[in-house]
Parts: sequence; structure tokens; C-alpha cells
Amino acid sequence: MVRLVLGALLRRLREAQGISRRCAGDSIRVSEARISRIELGRIGHHHHRDVADLLSLYGVHSGRVREALLTLAKQASEPDRWNRYNDVLPAWFGTYIGLEQAASTIRSYQVHCVPGLLQIADYARAVIGLGHPDASDDEIGRRVDLRLARQDILVGPKAPRVWMVVDEAALRRSFGGPRVMRNQLTHLLKLSELPSVTLQTVPFNAGGQAAADGPFILLRFPDPHVPDLVYLEQLTSALFLDRPADVDIYTMMIDRLSAVALSVAETRDFLFELMNEI
Repeated sequence: MVRLVLGALLRRLREAQGISRRCAGDSIRVSEARISRIELGRIGHHHHRDVADLLSLYGVHSGRVREALLTLAKQASEPDRWNRYNDVLPAWFGTYIGLEQAASTIRSYQVHCVPGLLQIADYARAVIGLGHPDASDDEIGRRVDLRLARQDILVGPKAPRVWMVVDEAALRRSFGGPRVMRNQLTHLLKLSELPSVTLQTVPFNAGGQAAADGPFILLRFPDPHVPDLVYLEQLTSALFLDRPADVDIYTMMIDRLSAVALSVAETRDFLFELMNEI
């Protein structure tokens, strides 16, 4: 969260001065892309001098604001709990985990499989094994551990609002065999009882418009300085969209999907029926 707040504040200061990302990058001898990553909270380590030089460029030469932002830069560079997974954690996904852990609302549409935050260990192992066919058992085990560790955010007083819209195809597609699928569906039923979790299913009869685009995740944060983000995962990378126009499109899409999906109660009934079919 510290990186997000720092980046958002630096962005506001830059824009207030009418300075482009390219000019900001030139001033500290980095690329325009790196300035963008700093402002989106995707840089794990901040050089004190770089942040200090940016603040000077933006007209913040002294005072409490400069001191506070330099303190934030120091905090943003401190290691976090996910460092021990660096061997199986791509940089772009490490960025996403930081955003996920800081979010106050997580809205998602998934068409291929059960969302990672809702997966049980055996189901996750089957999904990860298919995605990494050459990985050793130890590596797959560490990836499973990482996925389960992320789920800690689902419980507790600071749990985000998690609203998952899952296509029927994702629930019918078998990973790990019948026993694993029954256990996974049972887990979804239990999670749907949590006050912070909303689970809906988009049935096949909802029509083609519901699945016109692929899976995506929409993140909202408690700090008003941090913009909403859309996360689009690809095979070897990911896109993070923060332009208001882009975010608005995906917000309308998730609202439309929620409207055509089964209600929470209907989704629970569907999960019970699906369990009996397996």
C-alpha cells in the first residue's frame, strides 16, 4: 500500500507542475516507462536520491510534505512477506499481489477456472501443473503455497470486499478429478457464506454477450489518492490499466455480468446441483 500511495502522490505533484513522464525520467536518468511504474506502485525499491530529485523538480524543496514522501520512499523499499517466493514469482505478478493485498474491493470475472483466491490446494495444484508442465514437484508446491497464502486476506476485520463472477464453464471444467472438484465446490459454498465474499455464476443461457471478453480483475483501494486498476493477465506478462476511461469500461462490464448472472442464492443452488452431477 505504501508504494501505491507514494506513486499516486508523486504523480499528482508531477501533473500539477505540467511535467511529462519523459521529462521526469530524463531528470533522474531513467526511462519514461520507469516513471510510469513508480507512479503505479510497481517499483519495489526506491533510490532516496531519485525521489528527492523528483520532489525538487516538482517544486517540493522542503517542509513536511517532502519529509513525509521521503519517509514513504524508505518504507516502500523495505522487504515484504512475499520475497521468499521470488524464485517462483514473476515481477509482474509480484506487483499484482501487492495491489491485491492493499485493495479494499476486488471484483473479478473468470471464465477458465475458479479464481485463485477461492481455490483449494488440490485444485490449485492441478491448475498450476497444467500451466507449468516442466516444473518440479517442489516448484509446483511452492506455487500452491503462494496461492494459498494470498487467501489470508479473505478473513479478518480488514478483509476486502471480494465479488467474484464465475462463468459456468469454469465451474464445469474438471481439474484434478471428481473428488477434487467436489471438494472445490464445497469450499466455494463455504466461502459464499463469508460476509465479505459475493459469488455469482454466469450460466450458459445468459448468452454470448456475457463472455465477449476474457477474464479480468478490477481493484479499488481505500486511499482516495490511489486510482482504481484493471488487471489483465497473459501467459508471460500482465497489463495494468489505470486510465479512468479504461477502468470505466471494465466497471460497466462487470456490472453487466453481475446483472445477467445468477443471484447469490441461485448460485448456491447451482453449486449444490453441480456437486450432485459429479
